[in-house]
Amino acid sequence: MIDKNVVTRIVDEWLEGKDYFLVDVTVTPDDKIVVEIDHAEGVWIDDCVELSRYIESKLDREEEDYELEVGSAGIGQPFKVLQQYLIHIGKEVEVLTKTGKKLEGVLKEAGEDNFTVTIERKVKPEGAKRPKLVEEDVTFAYDEIKYTKYLISFK
Repeated sequence: MIDKNVVTRIVDEWLEGKDYFLVDVTVTPDDKIVVEIDHAEGVWIDDCVELSRYIESKLDREEEDYELEVGSAGIGQPFKVLQQYLIHIGKEVEVLTKTGKKLEGVLKEAGEDNFTVTIERKVKPEGAKRPKLVEEDVTFAYDEIKYTKYLISFK
């Protein structure tokens, strides 16, 4: 079986000096290699082809046969690495907590241990007849959530 660490090292070599970043590398027991990369401005097919050829030039098919797939981290898919959070600051996201609560809001900030989303919720001020919308920052530790993903909006 092809070693995931070997593939990761090859991808890291190709990424050096580029604005792309690695999201994930998976290698199945039957040697299907899937490499996901991302970029703040999106991933270009030409770059996926270039990376695919680079990986193929470093692996020997005579030694071990494999299937290779190189692509971008899918839009609307859960974030897997901190850099995905960072490039989506200021954008709408959906968060599902491990307790099953789903929230939508604007990603305000992200760090090594947690991230903050600004949500809107209705609050009825004392003595008021109607509730009004207020913005509230909610901070999550990464281990408190099932996923965070970019919210695709057609408004």
